[in-house]
Order: sequence, then C-alpha cells, then structure tokens
Amino acid sequence: MLFVLFAVGINLSAQKTPKAIFIIADGIPADVIERINPPALAAISKQGGYARAYVGGEKDGYSQTPTISAVGYNSLLTGTWVNKHNIWDNDIAAPNYNYWNIYRFFKTQYPQKTTAVFSTWLDNRTKLVGSDSVKAGNLQPDFYFDGMELDTIRYPHDTAGYFYHLIDEAVADTTAANIKRIAPDLTWVYLEYTDEMGHRHGNSKQMDDAVIKLDKQIGKIWQAIQYREKSFNEEWQIWITTDHGREDNGYHHGGQSQRERTTWIVTNAKGLNERFKKQQPAIVDIMPSIASFLKVSIPKVKLMEIDGVSLIGKLSATNAKASIKNSSLEIKWSVINKEGKAKIWMATTNKFKMGGRDSYKLVAEIPVAAGKAIVDTTQTPSGFYKMAIEMPYNILNGWILVKQ
Repeated sequence: MLFVLFAVGINLSAQKTPKAIFIIADGIPADVIERINPPALAAISKQGGYARAYVGGEKDGYSQTPTISAVGYNSLLTGTWVNKHNIWDNDIAAPNYNYWNIYRFFKTQYPQKTTAVFSTWLDNRTKLVGSDSVKAGNLQPDFYFDGMELDTIRYPHDTAGYFYHLIDEAVADTTAANIKRIAPDLTWVYLEYTDEMGHRHGNSKQMDDAVIKLDKQIGKIWQAIQYREKSFNEEWQIWITTDHGREDNGYHHGGQSQRERTTWIVTNAKGLNERFKKQQPAIVDIMPSIASFLKVSIPKVKLMEIDGVSLIGKLSATNAKASIKNSSLEIKWSVINKEGKAKIWMATTNKFKMGGRDSYKLVAEIPVAAGKAIVDTTQTPSGFYKMAIEMPYNILNGWILVKQ
C-alpha cells in the first residue's frame, strides 16, 4: 500500500503543466532565415526542429489565400484558409467567427486557465482573437500589451520606421517579464519591424539587421521560458513562424509566387511527425499542434472544418485532394499510417459557414492504406460538395466546386 502511494506521488509530481506560446515574425522569407541562421532560432530548433512551410492555401484552388499579414495570422489562429475564415486583407472587414480560433477553443474547455497577447498591432487582439466582437464571444485575453502603433507620444513615427523596432522591443520585454512572473497557459507574440524593413528596403542589409534584432528579442523570450522550466513544474512548447514570404526583390507580398508562399517554422516541440519532418507543413498546422499539446478536445463537427493537421503525434494521412468527372468523385490522400479504415463523409451544403450544421452522409468506408476512394454522385448531383475523411488519427477535409 505504501509503495503504491509513493509511486502515485512520483507520477503526479512528474506531470508538468503544459504552456504554449506562438510568435509571428512578420514577413521573413525562408531563404533569409536559412542564410542568416539566427542563433536564438537555431538553439530552439535544436530542441525540436526547423522546417520550410507554406502559406497561401491551394494555389489556383478553392482555398488560395492572399499572402497578406492579417490573412496569415488568422490562418494560424483558426487552422483554416481564407475561404473559411474570410479575412482577405489587413482591413479585417468581415471575419467569419464560426471558425473558432485557438483562444476560443482553449478558454471554452479551460475557463480557469490564462491567455495573453503581446502585439505591435491592436487589431490582433480586438478583431482576430475577438475581444471587441460579440460574434467572437468578446474573448478578452487575461493579459495583453498592444496598440503601441497608435501611441505617437512614446513612439514618435520617424521616417525611417525605427519606431517599429522600439515597439517590438517593448513587446518582447513585456512578454519575457510576464512569462517569468505569471506564465500564461497560451500566449501569442507578434513582432512587426522585419516586415517594415522589407517594404522599405527590399532584400538589403537593413532587412538582415532587422532579422538579427528580432532574433535577440526571441532570445529574451526563450530565456524566460527556460527559467520557468527550470524553476517550476512546467513544460513549454514554442512555435515561431512568419505570416508570408516576399517577392523576389524583397519589397512586397500578397501574390502567389513561390517566394511569397514559402515560409518557415521553428519549434522546440517533441514528437514531431512526418508532416513536419518529411513533407512541407502549412501555417494552418500550427493551431491543431498547439491544441494537441494543451489537450484541447475540439468537437468533431468543428474538427471536420479545420484545414490543418497536428505536427506532433500520430497521423493517418495528409494532403487530401478531390476531383470530379462524369459524376464520379475521386478522393486521394497521402498515407502515413496504414492502420484502420477511412470513413468518407459528404455534404452538399455549407451551413457551417452561417453558424448552422451540415448533414453529412457516410458514402464510403475503405482501408486508409488504399490512399483513395471513388464516390458515385449520380444520386446526389450538386454544384458543391464538402467532404471529410475520418481516420484513426486525424481528419482531412476538402471542397469540390463543380464547373458548370
């Protein structure tokens, strides 16, 4: 009896509290990171990994997504592309809050746990997380530090744009201090200066210097995380990425060129899977990865809408593709784990977009290992099909728009 109680006590003490943080470093192409190899990012990646990633959805497909800042932020937050979250530019005119972000999932399941946003840009909290929106649940982070771009007294807007760096410094310092003292369970950090230098100078020494400055800021935050892990019974997972690449000359972005779409991810995460190590992960994969680490259980009806897959733990398959010809719907996927069956669910409506619920029908059930399924749509003619592939370790989804 005493031995059992002692063993249980050891096990409980070994259970560390999970804490997650993600940092968006604005507008840094993957080739710039790889050429400079910033030391703080390199140190973090040694504990987990570095991968080239992508933004922009399916090029020339229904989910093609502008390579614009706020669009990328919301793709990360919601795990969906623009055809769902509906943020098409930095105006953030009409977000579709029916596609929940990670903050809403997290606080719904763990209302007692704490969240934070530390950002150069006010809209990240008020419009994207949704603190100022009833439709988003008025989801106010427990801790926040933002809106400095509107403060021209403390941060005079010099013509060189250096004030953005000063704001980023304040954001990084505040983040590090907050982590050391309070350690929120879920934190988002946004740093802007690199994008500003890209717009002003393109591929340049100024851009490279901005990346080095950014790396030092991330280093401060990383040191605070290491302090918490050493001093408290906590396990921290950090994800660092960028929201878009840049055109070949480095000045602009927004289009679908390879350099604009190619981004990167740095993480200390353990158990990185084949999606991260051997494929090209997407920005939408970060949200389900954080959810997995924080043990957030996403309801199936909402999980069927998420475009990303977790980059940690087991996966059955990735990269679902679908096409239709002569009333035959062909669905393909890249097999990772051959175990079990793939259930193919299909709907001809998109009521979820309006806050409703779609009537999915099970149209096929075949081995995951098959890698594809053929579905006869003769009895269900439609100009639109929505599919979900439910497998033992993850769910994939896709839309099929029938050309008339």
